[in-house]
Amino acid sequence: MSKERPDHHDAQLAFQLYDFRREAAMRKARELMLAFQPKSWEELFAVTKFDHALNQAWRQVGSYWEMVYATVKHGIVHPEYFMETVGEGLILYVKVEPYLARYRQEISQLAFVNAEWVATNTDRGRKVVELFRKRFGIAPPAK
Repeated sequence: MSKERPDHHDAQLAFQLYDFRREAAMRKARELMLAFQPKSWEELFAVTKFDHALNQAWRQVGSYWEMVYATVKHGIVHPEYFMETVGEGLILYVKVEPYLARYRQEISQLAFVNAEWVATNTDRGRKVVELFRKRFGIAPPAK
């Protein structure tokens, strides 16, 4: 169950997560994933292979944001407050979203479940996803 109001614990966790993002290896991985924009299923699939140059960054950034968004999904932190400062992880989600059904079918049925939850179940998440779709020129998936 979600908290009714954010408190100092929410703020403390937000600041701690920000500090983790500043760590050198994480900063480099985030930079690589911000630049990564798959234009096809094949490009996305390639990055999942351990010998791909971006695989380490892919795994580090993807798992980091899934962990962060799990705290939101499970009500550990106040969802709307938290999403005001941790929307960056939805960039990767938006880039993968056109291929997500196939990704889940062929690679992992659990992929991006927490990112998808915040993207669809928080007001701020929905707004951030729309902003990133426009910014990166990615159409919303067909329903």
